[in-house]
Amino acid sequence: MMQHKPHLSFRQIVNMNIGFFGIQFSFGLQQSSMSPIYKYLGADEASLPYLWLAGPVTGLLVQPIIGALSDRTVSRWGRRTPYFLVGALLCSLGLLAMPFSPVLWMAAGLLWLLDAANNVTMEPYRAFVSDRLAVRQHSLGFLTQSAFTGLGQTLAYLTPSILVYLGTSRDAVNSHHIPYTVIGAFLLGAVFSLASVLWSCWTTPELPLSPQEEAELRAKPTGWRDTLGEIAQALRDMPPTMKQLAVVKLFQWYAMFCYWQYIMLALASSIYKTSDPASAGFREAGLLNGQVGAFYNFVAFIAAFALVPFTRRFGPRITHSICLAAAGIGMLSIPLIREPVQLLWPMLGIGLAWASIMGNPYVMLAGSIPPERTGVYMGIFNMFIVIPMIIQIFTLPLFYRSLLHGDPGNVVRLAGGLLLCAAVAVLFVKLRAARPLADTSSRQEAVLLK
Repeated sequence: MMQHKPHLSFRQIVNMNIGFFGIQFSFGLQQSSMSPIYKYLGADEASLPYLWLAGPVTGLLVQPIIGALSDRTVSRWGRRTPYFLVGALLCSLGLLAMPFSPVLWMAAGLLWLLDAANNVTMEPYRAFVSDRLAVRQHSLGFLTQSAFTGLGQTLAYLTPSILVYLGTSRDAVNSHHIPYTVIGAFLLGAVFSLASVLWSCWTTPELPLSPQEEAELRAKPTGWRDTLGEIAQALRDMPPTMKQLAVVKLFQWYAMFCYWQYIMLALASSIYKTSDPASAGFREAGLLNGQVGAFYNFVAFIAAFALVPFTRRFGPRITHSICLAAAGIGMLSIPLIREPVQLLWPMLGIGLAWASIMGNPYVMLAGSIPPERTGVYMGIFNMFIVIPMIIQIFTLPLFYRSLLHGDPGNVVRLAGGLLLCAAVAVLFVKLRAARPLADTSSRQEAVLLK
């Protein structure tokens, strides 16, 4: 189904992506706070990856199904919008409850709800950007989305430190040892999650379907077997570019999951010389992790816009490789650092990579998939995020104590090495357009497919 897509101003593209701010604020809270929350509630350090299983499994199940359903949905609110709203509401409820978890199993269960809700929102959101923008604006659209990823996660990481600055005691905890600074951050995230999505829905409605397009969608079967059949057919027809990107994402996301799970523990060990969750040093490491995480996400926010002309000139493949290499080198250096201020240098590289990770793979993908299958392919593409995470969850505990000597710093080193592998792998990706570039801007669009 092809239709003319009007050129959107930068302000319009910003408005349509503000909802991603709330989604990523929620993800930022998970990345910065879930391992500490699990430790406060008594989790074993080597078993932490198992407690992060919710995100990958819900992503594996939810993303392709929701993507396929949104391709076929016809409603008065549009194809994608109903999923944004339901997912954002469920996410807000999960964020409200998470910091009040009295026991480990409840926190782990709420993480399942949070991740399922975020996935219900996020996959149709990515398809919405592709739906709404002409190919020549894909790089700006997805990298603007990446910028809001950086901004949302910057504030999520930084909120506990802001609350300390505003007068909240860094040592004040509830009866389950969870700091009030963490509780405040989750409550704020619940507000942002719903409000930002509502803003985007209000300011940027979906393009209306033509009568012919609507008739074609209504004629398609909508049962669960047909949805699964559509996913299976899309897997069989998967473009070569997508298959090659799967290898890149295997290295890339295994690495990022290692980093998020163990960076706070690595900082506690290398800088504050502690692994005791009841110690003041451990809480200081939590605040430091929030500060450096906020810094790299702020770098990602700025870099996302800075990468747009760079991507147009050199292509998303070269840009992504350089950014991944910078992050890999940065992660390898983190366990050697003893002064907190020196962490800013590796965080520059991680910020560049995070901006590229959230934008450039989708620029590469969007030009190689048929428009009528955007939702299902975006969902399948994000399976290539969660499958490496599931592999990480079930493999890392097997060698955490034997090969990595039970040292969180060695997990961060492993992440750095894997990002360097991803930087090499992306250079072998061959980009191809899914259809002829028909409009007058074909030269500009072809540059994106270098």
